[in-house]
Amino acid sequence: MNNPPAFPSGYDVPENPGMSLRDYFAAKAMQALLSDSDWRQDMDFKDTAIAAYRQADVMMKERGREE
Repeated sequence: MNNPPAFPSGYDVPENPGMSLRDYFAAKAMQALLSDSDWRQDMDFKDTAIAAYRQADVMMKERGREE
């Protein structure tokens, strides 16, 4: 599985798989970016989200799984 659930429940519920690992990584990256007072002031929320998902993609690749 290329993008497994971040918090698997152990139940196979296809209609509600929960948060993906990529989404979890992106959320953590975004939290770090927004908490940094030196984060580029010219970045709007969309740019920050893009940066967070780029970081998440690198993290997914580094753990041996590709997006």
